[in-house]
Amino acid sequence: MTSTAITETYPRLIGDIGGTNARFALIQAPGESFGTPQVLPTANFETLEAAILHFLDGVDGVRPRWGAFGIATPVTGDHVKMTNHHWAFSIEALRKAVGLDRLWLHNDFTALALSLPVLPREELRQLGGDKPAQDAPLALLGAGTGLGVSGLFMVDGKPVPINGEGGHVTLPAFDEREATLLGMMRDGGTHISAERVLSGPGMQALYQTICALNGQEPEPLSAADISRRGLADDCPMCASSLRTFCEMLGTVASDLALTLGARGGVYVGGGIVPKLGEYFAQSGFRNRFENKGRFREYLAPIPVYVIHSRYPGLIGVAHQLELDAARET
Repeated sequence: MTSTAITETYPRLIGDIGGTNARFALIQAPGESFGTPQVLPTANFETLEAAILHFLDGVDGVRPRWGAFGIATPVTGDHVKMTNHHWAFSIEALRKAVGLDRLWLHNDFTALALSLPVLPREELRQLGGDKPAQDAPLALLGAGTGLGVSGLFMVDGKPVPINGEGGHVTLPAFDEREATLLGMMRDGGTHISAERVLSGPGMQALYQTICALNGQEPEPLSAADISRRGLADDCPMCASSLRTFCEMLGTVASDLALTLGARGGVYVGGGIVPKLGEYFAQSGFRNRFENKGRFREYLAPIPVYVIHSRYPGLIGVAHQLELDAARET
């Protein structure tokens, strides 16, 4: 693709579509940043198409040529149905409806994985470990409305993200207390996924279960309320919930690191952990991450990075569009 042809791929429309909010932005020309995105509550729109057209109506009639979105659901073909929201659509029909020449959709954490090599270092906080092993796999997970999981491999110098659904693996119990909690949450069922506990709704379920285990009546608290009161340490049940959440996340993160051989680092994003700040750094996460018996020495050097970028998903899909354009040169 010539420089003229690359220019013809602009403006580019990028989006990060979660179960609660959808973020959209435009990249107007080569070398430009996408600026501050517009955040639209997904509950305000009947369809993704309606949300996109609402955004485009507010940008003075600009019509993009290429587009790429990260979306919080598996993307395995043309038909997409969100896991934690009612939107469902055909990618090709959506492309035509909003007037794009090309449109790519990725699982939101696949898109986030693509951002890892280009995230500003000052927007990452390292928790333990040493220097990352060069060209080794990277692991990624993050709790929000759900639990996203991905990873990134370098193949012939090019980033290849994992398009998986690791948030739905079975959550293991580290000790007897966690086994009791998970047994209570199972309530006659057969499967407790990692997302069932390590997410916003999971935080609420964990709090309610810890209250029941301790013979306490739970209050009608949101995940944000539980986190806030746990950080303030003014509610023992909230504090226990937040502590258990961080420790269980450490278990899942270390399982992922071992599975992928992620000696290049483990990245933690999502809407919950970055807001915990110093609490998370001092929590039981890192100890649990390394607590794998004979493989403690394998895990101890692996750095964990908490992502503090405001819009890493948009950085990822913007980077993906650059890679796609470069492949066609």
